[in-house]
Amino acid sequence: MRAAVVVFPGSNCDRDLAVAFEQAGADVTMVWHKDSELPQGVDIVGIPGGFSYGDYLRCGAIAANSPICKSVAAHAARGGYVMGVCNGFQVLTETGLLPGALLRNAGLKYICRTVGLKVQTASSDFTNGYAVGDVIDIPIAHHDGNYFADAETIAALKGEDRIAFTYTDNPNGAMADIAGILSENRRVLGMMPHPERAADAGHGGTDGVALFRALAGALATA
Repeated sequence: MRAAVVVFPGSNCDRDLAVAFEQAGADVTMVWHKDSELPQGVDIVGIPGGFSYGDYLRCGAIAANSPICKSVAAHAARGGYVMGVCNGFQVLTETGLLPGALLRNAGLKYICRTVGLKVQTASSDFTNGYAVGDVIDIPIAHHDGNYFADAETIAALKGEDRIAFTYTDNPNGAMADIAGILSENRRVLGMMPHPERAADAGHGGTDGVALFRALAGALATA
């Protein structure tokens, strides 16, 4: 598996995401936001958490218009895999690779703690290391994680089995308790919680490991 992790000014989880990919067996390249092309042969692009461009305008809005995101969009259009975590999820909604938007948390406060996530689908290369209904503990750290979409989009996400994870105790007011969603072809995942921060026992938990291992296994056999 060849992975590329995009680095923006203000990214602060890029190395964490790279380490999680490497632990799953990936060859990882860090890609600067001003680059115009992804490395050749990349299987998955990781867009990390943080505060890209200081979260000016809307979270992820400036990053979505950076040179590299045009290449990320082209990669996704070719059927390539993309994973956006936290700020990365915000970037993916701003690029239009995923529907909806991430709004200010309902309590208007930054939240940083471990939460319970319920696995809603195992029918994706990101989530097939879990069983439907599994509850996993994954950290969150965000101020704008309140997922919003219109009723038609929410119905489509439910009807097409594209909700990857929901919160067991919704911390931010997200519609339908949504913590992560998939694209129509199930190869783009956006999620607010940080699985890369739950990939090392020394950091307090390993419930995120199955996601990276499942993805590596799927790409190894593709």
